[in-house]
Amino acid sequence: MAMNLRLTDDETDALRRRAEQEGRSMQEVARAAIGEYVSDRPARLRAAIDRVRTEDAELLARLAR
Repeated sequence: MAMNLRLTDDETDALRRRAEQEGRSMQEVARAAIGEYVSDRPARLRAAIDRVRTEDAELLARLAR
């Protein structure tokens, strides 16, 4: 699907700089950012953190002292 994305000058400059740093097109960088935004990674990360917090509660408490 084609779409138009309107960015501010600052957003465009930041996107251009990042694309140049990574040797990729602005479109590739924007699509990767959107992919990360809509992924389930944050939910998986929260679940992993909760699992470590639960399973290693005693160790974490000792380290906090």
